[in-house]
Amino acid sequence: MSGDNWIVLATLVAYKLVLVGVGVWASRRNRTEGDFFLAGQGLGAWVAGLSYAASTSSAWVLLGFSGFVYVNGLPALWMVPGIWGGYVAVWLVFGKRLRAETATQGHVTPTDFLTAGLGDRSRAAIGLIAALMILFCFIFYIAAQFGAAAVAFETQFGLGVTESVLLGAAIVLLYSILGGFWAVSVTDMLQGALMAVVAVALPLAALVAAGGFGGIAQALRETAPAGYLDITGGHAGFVFIGFVLGVWGVGVGAMGQPQLISRLMAVRDEAARMRGFTIAIIWAVAVFTGMTVLALAGRALVGGGADGEALFYTLAAELLPPVLAGLVIAAVLSAVMSTVDSILLSASAAVSHDMRITRRFKGREVLVSRLVMAAIASIAVWMTLSLPATIFARVLFAWSALGAAFGPIIVVRVLGLEPKAWAVGTAMCLGFGVTVFFNALGQIDPAGLSGVTGVLADWARLPGDPFERMVPWVPALAVLVWGARGRQGG
Repeated sequence: MSGDNWIVLATLVAYKLVLVGVGVWASRRNRTEGDFFLAGQGLGAWVAGLSYAASTSSAWVLLGFSGFVYVNGLPALWMVPGIWGGYVAVWLVFGKRLRAETATQGHVTPTDFLTAGLGDRSRAAIGLIAALMILFCFIFYIAAQFGAAAVAFETQFGLGVTESVLLGAAIVLLYSILGGFWAVSVTDMLQGALMAVVAVALPLAALVAAGGFGGIAQALRETAPAGYLDITGGHAGFVFIGFVLGVWGVGVGAMGQPQLISRLMAVRDEAARMRGFTIAIIWAVAVFTGMTVLALAGRALVGGGADGEALFYTLAAELLPPVLAGLVIAAVLSAVMSTVDSILLSASAAVSHDMRITRRFKGREVLVSRLVMAAIASIAVWMTLSLPATIFARVLFAWSALGAAFGPIIVVRVLGLEPKAWAVGTAMCLGFGVTVFFNALGQIDPAGLSGVTGVLADWARLPGDPFERMVPWVPALAVLVWGARGRQGG
């Protein structure tokens, strides 16, 4: 192992010891199920704001978004207003109602909010459907994250896949099981702070190396392909509108993510919610701006032949001294491995609480929830080691599917409509099902299809995937408005 890799490894070990220490500290705060899954509704502004930001973006913004801009150029920036709009909607539109109703009605999970006011049998049935959707999407997502961490460890340290997966899973599971929502939120706060530092420092180094904004512009004008510097990307008319709506859909999907909605339910008070929003949106502006600069400067420096999602690693190794490069790479590796904590906790909450398993073990809810979490992590580890990696490439629809399943219900409840049980269940299944339909259709070559099926397959492959990310909301919202059973002040 090289000297640089020892720096990366030492940094990772130190950081992971901090995470485990947070888990031990937070374990003393978990006396009830509400403590374990919602931190007793005690999150302050900094923990809520930074942990939300890290959960919604995490390593994806450093590697995925920077790679997306590197490959596609200025048209990729249409995604940013949608993502920032998602922050505004969740914190400022949803946040007040979510926090207040959680405090008065004792909600533990977002599904409790979705089914509030319904009869017990309806709540049980809808809770079961919601839990199965969450489990299906998240267990593949968890496995994919374990796989990504394994690749990173394999590349950096030469460890075997099995050892890498087991090591990463064990650390994340340890502090999550010990500390629950408290540990997950505090560790995500640390991760978000680390990401912000890296997302400012490395782009500045790349900007200087590329000769400033003038040097970047000149290099891109000379070498970038057609449409790279065109904000429309060469699209026109309905195709351009569809592309914009599709990339905005990434931000719209945030409105239905259980792991994000939980942050707003757990905020201590209104003052903390407003300060938390300010912290989160400043983070989002700084990080996404930094990664845009990094992507464009990287294109100017290394040309268009590099792997977009490896650009962050490439520039860190080339532009920073070995010690700083090691710290940066360690931070990203840690972010990849830690992304799974919020997802794991949400999946555990869906199974143990929303499926009402903990109701059978009065006084032992926290223990049962920990056992469920361990079981989910074990299944995800088995999937990572047993199933082909290509399967996990198809879980990218999970964000859109859960957003369309739960987001419309949250929207109408926050706006004051109270849909009947049949409408809530139908809308949930429609949003999820239509998303899955267009995702599957987009995998089929439309050349061999004809008629309506061929047309739909063409639509499913439009740039930006608007039919997968936005269209499923339409029938779900229509059913909810039709099935509203009265109004309630928002």
